[in-house]
Amino acid sequence: MPYEIPAPMLAKAVADIPRSEGLSFEPKWDGFRALISWDGTDVEIGSRGAKPLTRYFPELVEAFARLLPEPCLLDGEIVVPVDRDGRRRLDWEALSQRIHPAASRVNKLAQETPAMFVAFDLLAIGDRDFQAEPFAARRAALVDLLRDVPDPVHVTRATPDADLARRWLAEFEGAGLDGVVAKPLDQPYAPGRRTMFKIKHARTADVVALGYRIHKSGQGVGSLLVGLYSEDGTLYPVGGVAAWSDKRRLELIDELAPLVERDESGEAIRGEGEKSRFQAGRADSSFVRLRPERVLEVRYDQLEGWRFRHTVQFERWRPDRDARSCTYDQLEVVAAYDLADVLED
Repeated sequence: MPYEIPAPMLAKAVADIPRSEGLSFEPKWDGFRALISWDGTDVEIGSRGAKPLTRYFPELVEAFARLLPEPCLLDGEIVVPVDRDGRRRLDWEALSQRIHPAASRVNKLAQETPAMFVAFDLLAIGDRDFQAEPFAARRAALVDLLRDVPDPVHVTRATPDADLARRWLAEFEGAGLDGVVAKPLDQPYAPGRRTMFKIKHARTADVVALGYRIHKSGQGVGSLLVGLYSEDGTLYPVGGVAAWSDKRRLELIDELAPLVERDESGEAIRGEGEKSRFQAGRADSSFVRLRPERVLEVRYDQLEGWRFRHTVQFERWRPDRDARSCTYDQLEVVAAYDLADVLED
């Protein structure tokens, strides 16, 4: 029988690289968290949520069964690398497209955009459970287990050097990574607990409110959709702002009412937004359209193509800013970096 897959150990956000003794630093891989169970017969890929990932990555299932030297339970990240301008980097959009209900599409994408797995923890080998052992022992056993295992299975780089970790934080973003993780060397594996630390890039941008979705409760603003103008004056949707309090959601309905675009009968005009691939066919993605006049400042970590990679955080309203001044040229341009240099240790 396959190993029982626990909830993954988590990390809490901190503002800067910790200087404490007894920490191991790793690049923070920007992909799908995955726990790999290989019992010698069957492969299962568990996710951070309740949805198994096994069916979406047949090329990895085949690789694990063929390459792993013995039954084991691994913790790591599934990522998709792509070639861009002569360099390889992670591509979140290509990865997210791998979550598709049609088996034919899954198999096609497995050939066109194959994934790789970056291991960063070891929970079991054979009948030996490593979860109660300190991370230093788990890391050493992981490196030994996967020492001769080739692509698409990798072991993440690690260092005790905080200064090197700071350099990784600055450089590796250019290859599509999104920060650094710090792990206490003496701690056991703690399913579902935030015993690690994550350091991510934090930046601000002025964006335009272009619509909102109603909260899942049916009352108030659930998320505010925001956009940026390109050089040619086109307004592109770039992401959403959520995490409002119940009171604030209701207040926003009234505050934004004068900006709601309405048809001749006075009804609010609605647009159709993107759906999460995990919620395809189930989630209502429509939104109430707003005249693009109100500006807000948001905090974000990185850009993926034309959009913010993650949901952004509200900082403040900017009544002093003209909406047309909210352009892409205010965003920091990250220097390109080759993924091969991130993987090399």
